[in-house]
Amino acid sequence: MTLVLGVPGWPGHLAGQHVDVRLTAADGYSTQRSYSLAAPDHGARVELTVQVVTDGEVSPFLARDLAVGDPVELRGPVGGWFVWRPGQPQRVLLLAGGSGVVPLMAMVRARHESGSAAPMHLVYSVRTPTDVFYAEELRQRADQDDGLRVTVVHTREAPAGAERAAHRLDAADLAALVWPEADDVLTFVCGPTAFVDAVSDALVSLGYDAGAIRTERYG
Repeated sequence: MTLVLGVPGWPGHLAGQHVDVRLTAADGYSTQRSYSLAAPDHGARVELTVQVVTDGEVSPFLARDLAVGDPVELRGPVGGWFVWRPGQPQRVLLLAGGSGVVPLMAMVRARHESGSAAPMHLVYSVRTPTDVFYAEELRQRADQDDGLRVTVVHTREAPAGAERAAHRLDAADLAALVWPEADDVLTFVCGPTAFVDAVSDALVSLGYDAGAIRTERYG
């Protein structure tokens, strides 16, 4: 579920940043969660994509119960390392696991909206074909945006006729997909902790500098 929030006085943000969302009940109880910004800066309009966690405290409410006009408190934007600026000329390698695609999608959208010519490759790992976030938009962007490549890999169920059998993204996969290590490649990895650790280790084994791999993780 993508929420579009009107935030008067929003100072603007960069693709890759996130916000803290705080909800307060009538009895005064409050709770807070962090969510990545799903789109580049659009002034006072802020987009968050929420994946429902079945036994979660916040995500089910945001996705199912929040009504138009209900108040939400935001703190942010937060983060200055895991960001991409359209003016940067380097090639951009994006590696996403599950809902970790959200801040990377903001980068894909920022590239499109800015007209950037920087080569960008999104490698997106999902369990099954039905788990792809922004599926139609990603297909459209890959078809229409010169220099953008989107590769979706599956860990549990591959689509019919797929050349790659379903399995977790590993060093052999990455060796065939990513650019050889070079100083002009910006690398962003986002997803569950186990995914981020495995992918980062695999990139290092391929010659990537560990200090140059920017990561965001959850779980």
